[in-house]
Amino acid sequence: MLEKVLPHAMLKAKPNFESRIRKLKRDWAIVYDMLSGKYNGSFGWDEYRQMVVAEDAVWNSYIRVRIISYLYYLILIKLISNVDSFFFL
Repeated sequence: MLEKVLPHAMLKAKPNFESRIRKLKRDWAIVYDMLSGKYNGSFGWDEYRQMVVAEDAVWNSYIRVRIISYLYYLILIKLISNVDSFFFL
């Protein structure tokens, strides 16, 4: 199907769909965690606007924890990729 629409793009449909599904699962897990995980008392759902709502202090706390976790994740990935390239050269 993609070959017909974009003949010279060399895109494959399956990897693109799998990537979109992984992103959707990740995003869904984040929202699910907010609404029913350890933060369930702090976050709520606005039915009219169809979005997660919380007070500014709650958002700031949640983002601060996520950013620190994300930075540690990036450092770990970089270290692992360096180890992989070191051992598998």
